[in-house]
Amino acid sequence: MARTKQQQPESNPSLSIKSITKSSVWDIQENDVFRMWEAAVKDAEVKENVQHYLDIFKSAFLIEDMKEDDTNAKKSFENRGYKVTTIKFDDNLKFHWAVKKRPIVRVTDLTYENIRHISAAKLLEVIDRNFGGGWDSLSQSIQDIILSGFDISTTTLPKDRLHKKGGMYDKKVEDGFEVLEVPKGGWVEAIFAKLKPEQEKLRMQFSKSGGTSDDDLENDDEDVVVEDNYSSHDDIDDEVEDPNDEDITEDNYSTMMDLGSEDSDEEASGLIDFVDE
Repeated sequence: MARTKQQQPESNPSLSIKSITKSSVWDIQENDVFRMWEAAVKDAEVKENVQHYLDIFKSAFLIEDMKEDDTNAKKSFENRGYKVTTIKFDDNLKFHWAVKKRPIVRVTDLTYENIRHISAAKLLEVIDRNFGGGWDSLSQSIQDIILSGFDISTTTLPKDRLHKKGGMYDKKVEDGFEVLEVPKGGWVEAIFAKLKPEQEKLRMQFSKSGGTSDDDLENDDEDVVVEDNYSSHDDIDDEVEDPNDEDITEDNYSTMMDLGSEDSDEEASGLIDFVDE
């Protein structure tokens, strides 16, 4: 990966146990879980609906029950990165929990609820672990989850042409995209990722919900759907001779589909953004 950033731990002290959702729960850490439950022990509604609220927290956290006096279990959980606490509603209802944020390590860990709660660098790190197959190796369902939170673009070029000064790579990096480079023989697939603006995300959620108000649909004719005609060069490398360097341009070695316009600029011909409806 060309650029990496260390994602800092998140915390959202404004959230309460009654306002938490399966999306916003990804904004908090273990200490916030304890704080929210401790603040709610006198709330009769929470006490009556413990399982409901617990299910929300379990969507983002591993929560293990343990015996209060089991020091060996406590030490074992702490050694594995868990934090341990006791939540006491009354003498008849108390919990001894070991809690740990669910890790996002594999592409199958990605969900519509957590996709906007990771950085672009973290996303590309997860994609890179997917057997090094690049964007096209991801299932359509995983791609849809990623595209709900991130702008994604890809291009595949000979490795000695990818970093051409002033080319697609430089332009995307300057525009704030993180980049993952996936070697494919003598070629390299570059996957560019940037978190979508909140407004765009809300528009997409509305579209997926099937809403039809005039205000929200007045600009629907501007939406573009691009069919991906991606062709992997894993199969091509063994069939073609080395290209003539004098004839290579960044445009004619892009593997993404041609938009069909003779006046397409360098970015249109070499890099197609994946766009949701």
